[in-house]
Amino acid sequence: MMSALLQFGTLLAKLQARIPALWLNDRLGQPLPSSAPSTALIEDAQERMARCAPLLAELFPELSDTGGHIESVLMPADKLKTALSGDSAASAGAWFLKRDDALPVAGSIKARGGFHEVLAVAEEIALTRGLISPDDDRRRLNTPEVRAVFAQYTVAVGSTGNLGLSIGVMAAALGFDTVVHMSADAKAWKKDRLRKRGVRVIEHVGDYAEAVAGGRAQASALPHSHFVDDERSDLLFFGYAASARHLAAQLQDAGRPVDAQHPLFVYLPCGVGGAPGGITYGLKALFGPHVHCFFVEPVASPCMLVQLASHSDTPVSVYDIGLDNKTDADGLAVGEASHLVAPLMASQLSGVFTVSDVALFLNLRALKSSLGVLVEPSAAAGVSGPQWISDSPEGQAYVRQHGLDMTQATHVIWSTGGSLVPPEELKAFHDHAEALARRGESALQTS
Repeated sequence: MMSALLQFGTLLAKLQARIPALWLNDRLGQPLPSSAPSTALIEDAQERMARCAPLLAELFPELSDTGGHIESVLMPADKLKTALSGDSAASAGAWFLKRDDALPVAGSIKARGGFHEVLAVAEEIALTRGLISPDDDRRRLNTPEVRAVFAQYTVAVGSTGNLGLSIGVMAAALGFDTVVHMSADAKAWKKDRLRKRGVRVIEHVGDYAEAVAGGRAQASALPHSHFVDDERSDLLFFGYAASARHLAAQLQDAGRPVDAQHPLFVYLPCGVGGAPGGITYGLKALFGPHVHCFFVEPVASPCMLVQLASHSDTPVSVYDIGLDNKTDADGLAVGEASHLVAPLMASQLSGVFTVSDVALFLNLRALKSSLGVLVEPSAAAGVSGPQWISDSPEGQAYVRQHGLDMTQATHVIWSTGGSLVPPEELKAFHDHAEALARRGESALQTS
């Protein structure tokens, strides 16, 4: 596997040394593989979430204000822009923060894909068993008769935390026997929250991939079991992709067009790749070449970067280049990219930049001090995206190559989780960030 990366000598050296870097995708704009799923499935996901919204409002009082719709605000981030870039080139254009950290119930971006998959499974079981008809009000899925049937089925998932919370909360609310397989080092508060919902949590020695593999194996041995596979799930993927249309409407409401003269840049934290990949797929379906999506990965866990930069048709992991996958961004601590998503991103993703753990903490400090937003470290990964584009040689080359007018650009920093983090954990994050700031640490290191 190492040999596949040797042609990227300078990049490989930076990755191995954990030096933050921006990699640009040389296959951007090529045709999607013939096996690429139809974008019509994005509309299917949107329709499912719309018809299930009354059910979600009934199950979760937190969703009553939105009528059961899973959506987050698009927050203007001018104060963050001023705090980080001042009068530099990065101050051009408009900055926004996409607040998936504040999504109700599950508190993270994983609510989009996780809720969609559980609802799809519930609909299929109920329709197959003749418990509902296609046109029935989906609130019938919460009746005693239907819940008694769901109790005969197991919904399982392997997760470092946030996807497990999403699947666990949704499946348990509908009455499924629910199991979440987690790595032993996943956050204790996430495990406790799941157990309080009646979810069985099974811990696995090893990393995220081992938790997923263990969960997949155990689920396959059970009758009436559905395993939510973060590495391979179309249902998760299109649940995330469905978010693109709402973002488009929010941008329109904010007076931010997206076209050749008004480029859209989106910065997405990446773990295994399902959530950012789905969002990218949805945005590219709407905006084509006028949206420029960049993933953000920890320096210890750049699994999507390694996979795409290798141009390999077989899996390549961060371990193959000597990295240990150890990071404070637990939701991004993934050694090998999604086998579903990586081939799709090979032609759609503009690039990937990596961040140090120091940068994660200083970024979350910047969010709190400028916008009053409290997030977990992984959710702050995209904050330095606009500076990478404006201040690094690679970013400047990308702008020149595509002939972009950055004074008309819109930058969307996707914040992915944090509202459910216990106050004492948030305080510890920010105490650590303040200590780093006092030491004079820098969040941005462009190559």
